[in-house]
Amino acid sequence: MRLSVPALVLAGLMPLMLSACGPSRQVRDDEYNDPRFKGPKDSLLGRKDDTVFDFGKNNSTADAGASTGIGVNAYLWRGALDTLAFMPLISADAFGGVIITDWYQPPTAVGERFKATAYILGRQLRADGVKVSIFRQVQQNGTWVDAPVAPATVSEIENKVLARARELRTTPGV
Repeated sequence: MRLSVPALVLAGLMPLMLSACGPSRQVRDDEYNDPRFKGPKDSLLGRKDDTVFDFGKNNSTADAGASTGIGVNAYLWRGALDTLAFMPLISADAFGGVIITDWYQPPTAVGERFKATAYILGRQLRADGVKVSIFRQVQQNGTWVDAPVAPATVSEIENKVLARARELRTTPGV
C-alpha cells in the first residue's frame, strides 16, 4: 500500500498537533505580576510600571472600583445590576460596561412589556457615568408593536442606579 505525499505529511504532523492538546491549568495570581512581562516604559495608559496585563485598568486610588478588575466603575456597575435585577438578564459585559435585559412584562400591565439596556460610561462615579435606554412594546391584535417611553422613566431608572451606587460606596463591606 502506497501513501500519498499529503497523507504522509498529515501522518507526520498528527503527533505534533495532538501534543498541543495538553492539559489546561488555572493561571496563578503571581503570574500576572511576573517581571518578565513588563510593558514598555511609556505604556498605552501612560504609566511606567504597567504590565501587559494591566491594559485597560486604572490603578488610581481616586477611581472607585480600581481593584475590581472590571473595565468600568464598580459601584455604577453593581448599582445598575441591582436596579435592573427585577428584569431577566440577557447579557452583562463588565469590561465594556453594558447590561442588556430581556423583555419583562409587569404583572400589573397586561399587554405591555419593557426591555432595558444600561451603559456604564467610565471608571469614575459621576452622575453622567450611566446611560439607560428603555424600550417599550404594547400588544395590538396579537403582535408586539413598539411604543414610546416616557422620558421621566429613563431619568428615574438612571437616578435609581446612581442612588444605589452612592449607597454601595458609603456602605462598608459591600
